[in-house]
Amino acid sequence: MSGDDTGCHILHVDMDAFYASVELRDQPDLRGKPVVVGGLGARGVVLSATYEARAFGVRSAMPVGRARRLCPQGIFLPPRHRLYGEVSKEVMAIFRSVTPEVEPLSLDEAFLDVSGAQRRLGSPTAIAEQIRRQVREQQSITCSVGVAPVKFVAKIASARCKPDGLLVVPGSGLLAFLHPLPVSALWGVGDRAEEVLSRLGLRTVGDIAHVPEATMRRELGVAGAHLHALAWGRDSRPVSPRREEKSVGAEETFPADVDDPEVIKKELLRLSGRTARALRSAGCVARTVTVKLRLASFKTITRSRTLSEPTDVAREIYTAACALYEGSGLDGRARLRLVGVRAAGLRPATGAARQLAFGDRPAGWREAEQAVDRIASRFGTDAVRPAALFGTSQEPVQTSQEPVQAASRDSQPEAPSNLRDLPRNLGNEPSI
Repeated sequence: MSGDDTGCHILHVDMDAFYASVELRDQPDLRGKPVVVGGLGARGVVLSATYEARAFGVRSAMPVGRARRLCPQGIFLPPRHRLYGEVSKEVMAIFRSVTPEVEPLSLDEAFLDVSGAQRRLGSPTAIAEQIRRQVREQQSITCSVGVAPVKFVAKIASARCKPDGLLVVPGSGLLAFLHPLPVSALWGVGDRAEEVLSRLGLRTVGDIAHVPEATMRRELGVAGAHLHALAWGRDSRPVSPRREEKSVGAEETFPADVDDPEVIKKELLRLSGRTARALRSAGCVARTVTVKLRLASFKTITRSRTLSEPTDVAREIYTAACALYEGSGLDGRARLRLVGVRAAGLRPATGAARQLAFGDRPAGWREAEQAVDRIASRFGTDAVRPAALFGTSQEPVQTSQEPVQAASRDSQPEAPSNLRDLPRNLGNEPSI
């Protein structure tokens, strides 16, 4: 760590093995052991692994089956997404107590611009140390912090000081830090770009820096010019704390390929409910519904429909999703590996007026689902659900979802017994 942090107003804070660390916090007897968090079904993937498990080659996004072969002595745990969301909210609150300029990238990492906090809290290094201390004391987990003049260098720095580290890259040492790194360290270098750079004999960031920008642009287009700028430490992007969400949704992988349309429609019903809850939690309505259908061959089909009016009602999203599935052109016995539902074209719910159709009641599905939301916030998301989803055995192995607001409890008591005021089935009119 350099002692000179002049001009280093950008921090990148990244939790260390976040999901696994939260599990170890709650089960301290697992500390020092190879622990893997992920879907435990045949098609589950690794979401997080302790550094003891990583020593065996286990990595995030790896199939759990491969992880078991690499680390047969590993302890494999199912994910508790609700708990991780709650911990993430508390960690982000720590960041926002330092500065309002916080740009979350995911549940477990964020950029901070501490320019305005230095007079109150001290140097960027002192602020980074304070954040690490507060996260450790309040959450009993650790984080690593990169401190630099620009965003992408701060992110590289946090990755290179893991776990539980702090690395400052001063402006005067920016190129000395960057140029020895492999080209894969730069944002935007995927497999194809790395192949092109390798063909040109460019293996380090310094190699890219000393190639004419025109050559990079000729070989990789606009991306080539972007990489050339990064190689010289140029990154003008500010920390953006108020990024507008463009869509919300959920998708799930079946434990075995499914060719039964009724099972697929039940999953669309489940995903439509999750998507609608996310919209209501964010105070948004959506104008466009998209379904994602991945075949057993891994071919992926997406279909979208723009609604006549924006909505945050699961029944309306589900109706559109079913129509899109039925109109996808798939054979009636096509085997699906994954399905997803997404809502886009978001706008604030407060400004979205609705036109009542003939026969509609002023109070209906939206109010019924809002009542369910209130119960779910207290007793868990499965406390109330459509009758069609009771007794289903085809449970997905992994969820990919953007939960805007996590529930506050991880273990839930039984649901209240008096539910007669709630709709019994999403296929019928609500009973209010």
